[in-house]
Amino acid sequence: MKKIILIAVTTVSMFSLVSCKDWLDINYSPNSPSADMVNNDMIFPAAEMALSARYGDYMRFLGGYLSEHYTQFFGTGNYLGYSKFTVSSSAVNATHSNLHLCIANATQVRDNAEAAGEWGTVLAASVIRVFAYQSLVDAFGEVPYTEAHQGSNNLHPNFDDGATVYAGLVAELDNALAKAKSDDAVVTNFLFANQPAGSWIKFAKALKLKLLMRERKVVDVDEELTALVADNDFPASDVAWAGIWADETGKANPFYQEEFATYFGSTQVNVGLNVALYKTMSDCGDGRLSAFFSPNEAGQFWGSISGHNMSTSKQYKSAVFCRPNIKYDSPVYLITLSEIDFFLSEFYNKVANDQAKAQQFYEAAIRDSFASAGATGADAVIAAWPYDGTDKNLGIQKWVALSGTNNFEAWCELRRLGYPEIGAIKAEDIYDFNDDVLDETVLPAGELYTPYQVDSEVGVGVVLQRFPYAQSALDYNKNCPQIKKNTVPVFWAE
Repeated sequence: MKKIILIAVTTVSMFSLVSCKDWLDINYSPNSPSADMVNNDMIFPAAEMALSARYGDYMRFLGGYLSEHYTQFFGTGNYLGYSKFTVSSSAVNATHSNLHLCIANATQVRDNAEAAGEWGTVLAASVIRVFAYQSLVDAFGEVPYTEAHQGSNNLHPNFDDGATVYAGLVAELDNALAKAKSDDAVVTNFLFANQPAGSWIKFAKALKLKLLMRERKVVDVDEELTALVADNDFPASDVAWAGIWADETGKANPFYQEEFATYFGSTQVNVGLNVALYKTMSDCGDGRLSAFFSPNEAGQFWGSISGHNMSTSKQYKSAVFCRPNIKYDSPVYLITLSEIDFFLSEFYNKVANDQAKAQQFYEAAIRDSFASAGATGADAVIAAWPYDGTDKNLGIQKWVALSGTNNFEAWCELRRLGYPEIGAIKAEDIYDFNDDVLDETVLPAGELYTPYQVDSEVGVGVVLQRFPYAQSALDYNKNCPQIKKNTVPVFWAE
């Protein structure tokens, strides 16, 4: 008999049957509910919130530091190491655990539903499981897959290389898509509440598009991509957990609760606007800047440098720099329409060799981002960063678009595409510590820079390429490999 697993998530947990908002309450503990209460309607929302708790919080702000969207705010030091491209095994423990807990719950729901012939629920559970697994591969490179979450008691599953996991994930999606119909019922969930499987089908196809586009550099998947794009059955709007958050302890957007809320008696002040993103957006008057970030106390926008918290500065203090514009009810994005159209632009450029359509989708992706942000001025950005048939402008504009919605995915894409890249400029070229002068004009728009006091293993001119294996895996799984250097790319960026 397979073991039923329930999750107590550290940021948001949900085991009340009263209302959707109550399911989000961290303070409610079921204390081992009776077996007749444990069903897919309870387990699946738990899987969703386990994913949102880390993907929508830690992976978002860490992705922001590693992408140079974010930097450490003036005078504070909680995440200063991240802005130096330093990530430890212990720091990623909770993320590693939550994603595997998500997978365990989604696997249980999938298997229960498959036994009952509930194919809409099989698809939904497969999508969440695949999404969590892909996030693990994209972050850590290698993870237990073929021997993990299979209903056995194997406490020491072997690690699989990323290409093997990706191939398995595509097969999982194909299997679920082949069985589900658009009008099939789906288990209780937050993402597409009270909707049949049609929305999950579109999300599954968008997720498959991302998987195939990520791996196509090292695996020949062009035939599969061509068929998927020809099917043209992708979401027509952003896929996000939206409209479910409340301004209460344990029920708010996970990133807001971590970084902005006062529910727990103190306010974290860590994440600020990075000068690299500020320079790129301000140079072309990008209207999304005021949507993605809040202005400083003077009503203006300004960015700081990576690798230092400016604590010795006399003039660049807290009032000068900007913070992300995150609210208690901000969506947690899984994939945006902008991302999908950027992938389609790349497909038409590299696979279909149709430059007209590649340009069409490139420009549509930028317009999608503006529409999602509620900003104006897309034409000016398109004129400043026109489609050029290379990865450069596409990579830079994808990095900008994701800075306000999904910073982890921005870190993934800049590693894969190679843009924006770190140029010759270093943080000390931008900020003169002796004269206490920050001059962003020395940094070209669309370019990253080497942080001040960058991690010694990463070095000058290099973006961190992976998370180290979690300390819990190193300590308790005898088959965990030795940690690879953090400059070794994951398989799709080799």
